[in-house]
Amino acid sequence: MRLSPLEQRVSNAIAPVITDMGFTLVHVIMTSEDNSAILRVMAENPETKQLNIDDCAKLSRAVGTVLDVEDIISGAYRLELSSPGIDRPLVREADFVEHAGFKAKVDIDPPLANGQKRFRGEIKGIEDDNLLLESEEGPVALPLYNIQKARLIITDELLKAGQEKRRLLKEAEEQKLKEQQELEQNQQNQD
Repeated sequence: MRLSPLEQRVSNAIAPVITDMGFTLVHVIMTSEDNSAILRVMAENPETKQLNIDDCAKLSRAVGTVLDVEDIISGAYRLELSSPGIDRPLVREADFVEHAGFKAKVDIDPPLANGQKRFRGEIKGIEDDNLLLESEEGPVALPLYNIQKARLIITDELLKAGQEKRRLLKEAEEQKLKEQQELEQNQQNQD
């Protein structure tokens, strides 16, 4: 997905800080509402694909500091930091690969030879720098570099996959806690 020059400069400045904090930068977008500039930054924990409120607060402070020091954005703006959510934007090639089998909305520019710019369909994968999509009109290959915007569509399958992922993460956390408690108990027994 293409970024504006300003969005690219912001992304380049904040990505290392976000990575150093153990998170992944997902997307940066500069918008405006009611004549106010808004910088929206989406990030996630690479293991859970989520952010909690404490993570958002820590990242917001760190990103805000970098932007103040680098002075990339002229004038006043509001910083909004969030997780990408279940209907997340698809920005990187890896996003499309990871979400193969799910439905997405994709806008491209320039349009295909038939004039079509907007597509909805199931992500089939990536091949030769093209997004393979089973659209409502049939299979289509969309050049990755022409994608302006792409986002997952909320479906029952996507919701079920999200619930299953959360269940597995919870089980893994519980197992880790149980192992830690057993280790501590064994250490106490040895003392």
